[in-house]
Amino acid sequence: MKIRFSELWRLNGTVDRGTYALVGVLGFALKHNIDRLVAAYGFHRGWRLFSYWLPLRDVARITDLRSNQAAFLGTMVAIALPFVWVGVAMTIRRLRSAGLPSQLVVLFFFPFVNLVFFLLLCLIPERAARLIEQPTSVSSFKQMIPESALGSAAVSLIFTVPLGLAIALLGAQVLTNYGWGLFVALPFALGLAAAVIHGQPQPRSIKSCIGVACLSTALLGAALLALAFEGMVCLVMAMPIALPLAAFGGACGYLVQRRPSIQAGAPAFLSVLLIFVPGVQWTEHAMARAAATFVVRSTIDVQASPQQVWDQVIAFSEIPPPQEWIFRAGIAYPIRAEMMGRGAGAERHCVFSTGAFVEPIEVWEAPHRLKFSVTSNPAPMEEWTPYSHIEPPHLHGFLMSKGGQFLLTPLPNGGTRLEGTTWYQHGLWPAAYWRLWSDAIIHRIHMRVLIHIRDATQKK
Repeated sequence: MKIRFSELWRLNGTVDRGTYALVGVLGFALKHNIDRLVAAYGFHRGWRLFSYWLPLRDVARITDLRSNQAAFLGTMVAIALPFVWVGVAMTIRRLRSAGLPSQLVVLFFFPFVNLVFFLLLCLIPERAARLIEQPTSVSSFKQMIPESALGSAAVSLIFTVPLGLAIALLGAQVLTNYGWGLFVALPFALGLAAAVIHGQPQPRSIKSCIGVACLSTALLGAALLALAFEGMVCLVMAMPIALPLAAFGGACGYLVQRRPSIQAGAPAFLSVLLIFVPGVQWTEHAMARAAATFVVRSTIDVQASPQQVWDQVIAFSEIPPPQEWIFRAGIAYPIRAEMMGRGAGAERHCVFSTGAFVEPIEVWEAPHRLKFSVTSNPAPMEEWTPYSHIEPPHLHGFLMSKGGQFLLTPLPNGGTRLEGTTWYQHGLWPAAYWRLWSDAIIHRIHMRVLIHIRDATQKK
């Protein structure tokens, strides 16, 4: 295992798996320590492992960057460039050594997926060595799997679904993580494993590999529902991110299983997948991040004066049962609001289908602005399930309202523009994906209240 410094930058040639692993581990250790020192002493910021995926927690878009944040990110990118070049060069040479398409180097840039990719490249032997070595353990592994496509698909599901269920329960029930490990690493690894096992007897088509990969993830969801660990609504919300990742894993598995020489290492790197996903989950648990605060604003125009609207805002009357499918499916919905006292320091209770939000009043500017904090949150939903009741951990403490506000603005025509705002946090990752759901749900809750206030005011 010899490599010169100048060879780290070359794109031509090959590199063995031991050298690739050593350069990868040492390179990451060196870069991480440089990043920590620059962040701490140059910009007075902390820098942890998850900072590579979320360097600035309070910035949603690049256009929101302040000058000091832009300088920080620019510096970190500049430091990363030589390491990125070495990583890409070494990966291309390692792919060539393993007899894999060099185009797979794009996986180097996919968060979390690149960790699986790195592990696989550290395990797959060199092409020349594979032509000679034929471990007897591979033939015994193959003997367990039927030759027929249907039979190998069934065996792959028998292997992967129970294993995926155990890993999912470890993350959700034991470590109480609903993040990258559960929603990204698990479906990708599950799809990859299912496709590789499916192709052990003989190479399968890409359509077949992707199909069995997606089926393994779908059956995992069905198992979580059948065993009363999750409800239907949450599984439906997770599928748009889980199924494409499972399909991507299946496509990667197709590239592996269509090369018979690589199949000799299949049991080895499949066992590593058993370590990778729980490893991501444990890392998330050990390095728990503070949830970001998001804001949702909704508006409606009311043909009434601010004073008339204000009377409904502070304590609106009973709202009729919902017709929207999202509320009928189990998402908590507002029913009425009750006010205890008047002015700042009073307490408002917004009663939902799952309980009441307790809202101490912070600002009472009648009839223009009512602002309140939230000291108690009910469950965000009642899970749709074949059982009478289930209590998955994400129903408590993962979607939390932090405060709200009603703003009443007079209009030139004598009406009022009523704006409702909610500040909230959720402990689900990838945060950007789950925010699509939470923002939409909170907007529907806003509109249910605002429409009721408008209709109740205009009837008077």
